[in-house]
Amino acid sequence: MVADRRELAGFASVGLLAYAVDLGLFTCLRGPAGLDPLSAKTLSFVAGCAVAYAGNALGTYRHTRPRGLRPCAVFVAVNLAGAAVQLLCLTVSHYGLGLTSQRADTVSGAGIGMVLGTILRFWGTRTLVFRAGDGSGGRTRSWTGTSGGRVGSWTG
Repeated sequence: MVADRRELAGFASVGLLAYAVDLGLFTCLRGPAGLDPLSAKTLSFVAGCAVAYAGNALGTYRHTRPRGLRPCAVFVAVNLAGAAVQLLCLTVSHYGLGLTSQRADTVSGAGIGMVLGTILRFWGTRTLVFRAGDGSGGRTRSWTGTSGGRVGSWTG
């Protein structure tokens, strides 16, 4: 159970750092650098993903020893899926439900969308990217006891 809390705390800490890099770089690129919003967001998203991957690989999931380009590519795909969840929440709220105020956009995109996207990212990172046993010759088991995921049961 303590390992689960450490994993969650490590994932959250790395995520907050990656979010700060993403937001800070976006703000700088959009403001002083004068880039258009999509270019600025693309560059800041890539930088945030790089920080998140490095932090999780060297910190939270350092015991899994991922090798090659596959884990990195899957990590980017998982993060893109998380971003798509956030955009979907915003789209449904803004265009589907007609909640068009700035507050509604913030709640749906940065609130509800961020929570759902983070759940997806956590699941994808632990089960698809940093699988216990990859590269170390150990067995691969998940929190459900099936293949994929980290070693151990979800009950501790």
